Amino acid sequence: MKKLIAEFIGTLWLVLGGCGSAVLAAGFPELGIGFVGVSIAFGLTVLTMAYAIGHVSGCHLNPAVSIGLLVGGRFDKKDLLPYIIAQVLGGIAGAGILYVIATGKAGFDIGGFAANGYAEHSPGEYSMLSALVTEIVMTFMFLIIILGATHSNASNKFAGVAIGLGLTLIHLISIPVTNTSVNPARSTSQAIFAGGWAIEQLWLFWVAPIVGAILAGIVYKILAPEK
Repeated sequence: MKKLIAEFIGTLWLVLGGCGSAVLAAGFPELGIGFVGVSIAFGLTVLTMAYAIGHVSGCHLNPAVSIGLLVGGRFDKKDLLPYIIAQVLGGIAGAGILYVIATGKAGFDIGGFAANGYAEHSPGEYSMLSALVTEIVMTFMFLIIILGATHSNASNKFAGVAIGLGLTLIHLISIPVTNTSVNPARSTSQAIFAGGWAIEQLWLFWVAPIVGAILAGIVYKILAPEK
């Protein structure tokens, strides 16, 4: 239960910090933080939680991460479903808090609410194929970073830094394509509040990250298996 509570809190923070920066601060008149600021915000949520709850739950905060670690031989399958449920619920709670804050501004238009999308709902209007490839590859690389940084032969003291910076880089690359998911829980939480097209396109942001995570788990298990 402590692990699940930690995953709930951590995913809540990821959504509130990352999506919150996009909804509240990215386009703020004259002082907006833009894509770079949002990318840094997402990286900081993971970096801070890695040191806050990493020793409790492993700080997955992401169903794709849990699945990738399972395939890579780093996670017990009996914990997979409870972790995913805790992550999704935490993400929804974070999005709910963000919604309450954001709607406190007169005339607030929910718009996309930092939801992930493709085609006309991609920030750069990239196609479904572009979005699919982007999410698979970015999640693959994210899991490679995680599996490598947390390997028993690695310097684990700096794992949180590598993972946080890795997520920052991923956002810098892929925000224009999909608004960056690599995390089904993060995508689900925003889609629930955005509704409509965001729900219709949500399938891609479950399928692609999970495929990328599974591939990374297989590859890294071959590259550097834990003994």
